[in-house]
Amino acid sequence: MTYHSGSRAIQDRAGVRDLADHVGRSVGRGIRPVVAAFLELQPMLVVGAAASEGGTERDRGGVWASLLTGEPGFVRATGARRISVAGGLSAGDPLTAALTTPGTAVGAIALDPRTRRRMRLNGRVRPTPRGFAVETDQVFANCPKYLQKRQAYETVTARAPGVPRRGGELTPSQREFVEAADTFFLATVHAHGADASHRGGNPGFVRVDAPGELSWPDYPGNSMFLTLGNLAADPRAGLLFLDWTSGTVLQLTGTARTEFTPDGERTVRFTLAEAVETSAASPLRWSAPAYSSANP
Repeated sequence: MTYHSGSRAIQDRAGVRDLADHVGRSVGRGIRPVVAAFLELQPMLVVGAAASEGGTERDRGGVWASLLTGEPGFVRATGARRISVAGGLSAGDPLTAALTTPGTAVGAIALDPRTRRRMRLNGRVRPTPRGFAVETDQVFANCPKYLQKRQAYETVTARAPGVPRRGGELTPSQREFVEAADTFFLATVHAHGADASHRGGNPGFVRVDAPGELSWPDYPGNSMFLTLGNLAADPRAGLLFLDWTSGTVLQLTGTARTEFTPDGERTVRFTLAEAVETSAASPLRWSAPAYSSANP
């Protein structure tokens, strides 16, 4: 159950099915003690899902990635196959309704820039009195490739998040934001689930080809092709860019497709449907990055 037909098609095209089968053995359903200990140290969690019927008309059906933050311990394992998250998203976030709807397919990624570790957990939402839980179907770690190291953070609580600004195209300042990014998060879905992943590189690895068009290279990874496989099955995608020093968050929803060159290189092209920018959405202020030596 680790791979569906979309991922298999990409694996076969890349000639890595056997390697993907080997790597796929690391994917489990349960939360091991080392995973539970890692989660309790994290001050942030990124989730990805399709906006539910309970959301606003303009958000409904689109795939989005959203950021949750809290004091370490706000995400923790509360069962053999359950993580619980204290708190929720703001009222204006596109996924607020989805995370209060039982059974919503959700992907989550906990990424720690201090240690360059990341953990992915995919499953189904169950609302709780303090926030929500995720009943996990897939739990697995990724290698530190393309992860920038940020040594420390501080929490700033004096400033409230700004009012979300929406638009159908990127503004000039948002274009600069995207093209300066060394990291973003990518949410995708398929018929039976959702996933949230990380993409990293040196600033400029994401290009804005037009106000409503983005592209980035798909660097070599773990050969699982969960994200590209999801896009092959369902082109809807959600991107989240975080300003690590100001807390501003830029969320994009639209569709994406993968282009292949004869020499095996891959480029993902994203067409924007809507952008949501929220200033000071995160209270976390991170130190300057040390770029990964794996970055091309």
